[in-house]
Amino acid sequence: MVIVSGRLVVAPEQREAYLDGCVSVVEQARRAPGCLDFSITADLVDPGRINIFERWEAQTDVEAFRGGGPSDDQSAAVVSASVSEYDVAGSRSLT
Repeated sequence: MVIVSGRLVVAPEQREAYLDGCVSVVEQARRAPGCLDFSITADLVDPGRINIFERWEAQTDVEAFRGGGPSDDQSAAVVSASVSEYDVAGSRSLT
């Protein structure tokens, strides 16, 4: 399993438009082979922060979906980013 997790920072006045532009990406990802979870969400306390969380069955699934990455417009809106991939050997349910 692969987890992609982190944050993007955009100008607070651009966050809503940035997230609106991500709706189709989230929909596509959730239909992609190997996608277990995928979300791009507004942070509850920081008006410029966007939280990223993805969970995939395998690295090959991530790579097949990722393609060229974000559009030029989206990339230009990002002030900073800290997103990492994690290889997971196992998991435990907390519910």
